Amino acid sequence: MIGIEEATRIVFSRCRDWGNEFVPLPEALGRVLKEPLLADRDFPPYTRVTMDGIAIDFRSYAAGQRNFPIQGLQAAGSPQMELKNPKHCLEVMTGAVLPKGTDTVIPYEEVELRDGVAIVIPDSFKQGKNAHQQGLNRKQGDLIVPFGKWISAAELGVAATVGKSRLKVAKLPAVCIITTGDELVEVDETPLPHQIRKSNAYSVQALLRAYGVESDLRHIYDEREEIRRVLSACLEQYDILVLSGGVSKGKLDFIPGVLEELGVEKLFHRVKQRPGKPFWFGESRKNNTVVFALPGNPVSSFMCTRRYLMPFLHKSLSGQEAPPVYARLAESFTFKPDLTYFLQVSLESTAEGVLLARPVPGKGSGDLANLCDAEAFLELPAGREQFVAGEHFRLWGFRPLKN
Repeated sequence: MIGIEEATRIVFSRCRDWGNEFVPLPEALGRVLKEPLLADRDFPPYTRVTMDGIAIDFRSYAAGQRNFPIQGLQAAGSPQMELKNPKHCLEVMTGAVLPKGTDTVIPYEEVELRDGVAIVIPDSFKQGKNAHQQGLNRKQGDLIVPFGKWISAAELGVAATVGKSRLKVAKLPAVCIITTGDELVEVDETPLPHQIRKSNAYSVQALLRAYGVESDLRHIYDEREEIRRVLSACLEQYDILVLSGGVSKGKLDFIPGVLEELGVEKLFHRVKQRPGKPFWFGESRKNNTVVFALPGNPVSSFMCTRRYLMPFLHKSLSGQEAPPVYARLAESFTFKPDLTYFLQVSLESTAEGVLLARPVPGKGSGDLANLCDAEAFLELPAGREQFVAGEHFRLWGFRPLKN
């Protein structure tokens, strides 16, 4: 049995690069960019009007002129107009090109329009006001979004602005989630007293969607030859296998033995943690497939996915580990076994910007319902029993922040 630090090191040592692909712009959300995005022209590409009003040559205003005959109107999306007489003005709309011969925009709120003349109210106004200069944000050729960035709505907007209808992104792995056990029935079935509905596969599948990863679902019963047949086929077809159940020491827990028979190298089995102690991890070098064999208890399966599989995906796709997040323990907590404990917590954010984690301990690794009251796991280190309110620990969230 190994510690979580060694388990993490081994998992990260098997990170993969599944190559790159081009996807349509709307499908790139949440993917990892595999090309730099450069400004194809200045940002903004012209000096842009930022408020509806009148555009003037500031020299006339500085000389004391306050009444400006209106020459015409410069609309957004129309070619640049030119102010013919510096003592006149042009009405301008937000987003329009600043007319040639003008340098300042005075908003309608500070102007009276009367008989074709704009009368400027303020006696003091700054030159260049309300005119966003060409190239102020970025110059043509500047790097805007670097290689390796996770694509959010902001990056999508930039990609559209620079004319990228398709983006080069990290290719996602082919994943199969395999549940095992004779006690499991389908979601739409009515279980007998000795049966339960499948849940782990759907929880794990939902967690992986945070990285845009879709997965196939399979189920196999506790029959050794059937397990061997299915796993043999899946090892050839998928980049990642995620198994749930059958990895403990029961007489029907065939998974570890069958995997090794199929040439999957066991890299570790059993981790000094709760929940999730029976976690098994290995790889098939022949098929270039990694195998996460998770315990069957729902909280164990859920936690191991969040703590090991999701960071593995993050590093494989981006080449970097996800930056750690910490939270302050809101209430003192006691845990006696010499294991790393992943405490379920709810989260609160204070007005001082402190993230508080409040224990929601539940009733063991089979208490799936308790996850509905929690928002994250707080990683409490082994080697101690008392965890004092006010201490900070690593946080593994599984709900998006909503504000």
